[in-house]
Amino acid sequence: MAFIIDGKKISQEIKDELKEKVNEYKAKGIQITLAVIQVGGDPASGVYVGNKKKACEYIGIRSLAYELPEETTEDELLSLIEELNDREDVNGILVQLPLPEHIKEELIIQAISPAKDVDGFHPQNVGALSIGQKGFVSCTPSGVIQLLKRSGIEIEGKECVVIGRSNIVGKPMALLLLRENGTVTVCHSRTKNLKEVAGRADILVVALGRPKFINQDYIKEGAVVIDVGIHRDENNKLCGDVDFQDAVPKVSAITPVPGGVGPMTIAMLMHNCVESVRPVD
Repeated sequence: MAFIIDGKKISQEIKDELKEKVNEYKAKGIQITLAVIQVGGDPASGVYVGNKKKACEYIGIRSLAYELPEETTEDELLSLIEELNDREDVNGILVQLPLPEHIKEELIIQAISPAKDVDGFHPQNVGALSIGQKGFVSCTPSGVIQLLKRSGIEIEGKECVVIGRSNIVGKPMALLLLRENGTVTVCHSRTKNLKEVAGRADILVVALGRPKFINQDYIKEGAVVIDVGIHRDENNKLCGDVDFQDAVPKVSAITPVPGGVGPMTIAMLMHNCVESVRPVD
């Protein structure tokens, strides 16, 4: 019987632990503040921003919301980021992606101070991860590590396969699994014999952005499968990159969609906000 990894439960545990830490800081007169910037009215972004605000409220972090119109210029956004970088009462800055087409995401990410980059996207933080130094780690991959550890799943010495090589999930995921002493292979759209490579994995992390693409043909008997994808299927129901029903009989543990990796992303964002109080370097 497959163990269903409960991301809602684990994320709640993390948020409760963080709430205690935040209360300790408050007792010392320290208020943690996250500034969230959203440009334009993308409905999915609106939902994510709302969830982040709720998490801040629960944990006791002050959140500042900057909801800017679609026509905001790149210079106006950069000017706001510069102002927030300089504010001593702001610990973390988050710019909700995607941005409107006329604004270069790369430029905006690089403008955020690495010490306030709670999303873990700044090149300095990504570089720190790659050479084993301290820094903020992007929230979804660090959430996956917590899911595995808190479910009692050993990473050390395991054959780990990551399907997907994005800067936000695939690459940092591979680095974090390496840091935990996993043996890591990264697959992508040009990988030959994907079924064969994925079928060797003790731990398979799927972040390729194609609904229900991975079925049990790609999965080793008894593997742990982590599904990072989120889509709507033909019946408008949420699903992941893994065909959950097909995979379940073959795995030892698996994350569902929804309720698996998703809640962990926000829990780890809150973790980064709390960590931002201490110097990162």
